[in-house]
This record gives sequence, C-alpha cells and structure tokens, in this order.
Amino acid sequence: MSQKQSNNSANSDDDSYQELERLLTEGVSLNQPAASPASSRQLHEDDGDLQGALGLYAEAAQDMATASLELSLGRHFACADYCNQVAEKAAQAVSLLRFGRRSMYDHDLLTLGTAVGAPEEIQNEMATLSPFHPESFYADTPPEEADEVINADQANSYVKSARKVLRWARGIVLAA
Repeated sequence: MSQKQSNNSANSDDDSYQELERLLTEGVSLNQPAASPASSRQLHEDDGDLQGALGLYAEAAQDMATASLELSLGRHFACADYCNQVAEKAAQAVSLLRFGRRSMYDHDLLTLGTAVGAPEEIQNEMATLSPFHPESFYADTPPEEADEVINADQANSYVKSARKVLRWARGIVLAA
C-alpha cells in the first residue's frame, strides 16, 4: 500500500472516531446529512465490524440516557426496558467487534453475555436485566400495571446494572 493510501486510511479512522465522539456527546439530528461512504465502511477488516460496534455502542449510550429520563419521570417499566436494551446493545457491540456479527440468543441476556465472553460479574448484571424484555415481561404483567410492579428503588438498581454493562463494553469497543 502506498504512503498516500496509508495516510488517507489513518486520517479516515481519526475522522470516524471524532464523529463517534461528537455523536455520543451531541446526539443525532434529524437534519444531519448522510454519512459518507468512507465513514460508513468497516474500519479494520481484521478486527470484526468496528464501525458497526461503535454505532451500536452509541445506541446503547443513548438508551442509557433515555433509561435515566424514564426513571426521573416515574415510568419504571420503561426505565427497566431501556436498561435491558442497553445491556443487549452493549453486548452485541462487543459481538460485532469480536466476531464480525451479532450473537444469536433468545432474549436471555445471560446467554448473550456468555456468548460474547463477558466476565461473570457482567453476566450477573445482564441476568438481572433479562426479565424486562417486553415480550417476556408482558406475558405475566398487563401493560397498565407495569409501572406498579417495579418501584423507583428497583428501577434505580437496574440503571446501575445497565451502567456497569455499558462501562464494560466501552472498555472493549472504544479501546479497539
């Protein structure tokens, strides 16, 4: 590969990381222009799908903010549901990075944590959040009773669990 191509690749990688950092701090606008082909490509072919992992991690970070908002509004099931999504997206971001694809699982976050090689502590946090996938939760709880089944203290503990999973994934995905 020529020096010019190598420099262009390095600059493109730097631009992509800067763009991800901007998205994580500022969010996404509906009027934002489409990503250029260079910024949407896979950054490191040998390392799995880094671009996909970064994007999915950004979604998990956004869901974490939404979970905190739902908690502050007293919508405890919505908070727990978003915490469940944070754990899923964070683990799937690790899967994209490590394997180049999302891991198959059946909404059991413990299974997903095991599949992506999460440490036991993180698997336990994920297992705590597993019951809050809406399909599973609503099987036993009518939607109109969902917020009454989960109290504020419980929802707050789910936010803490989701943050632990997100921090674990951040150490892997953003360090790549």
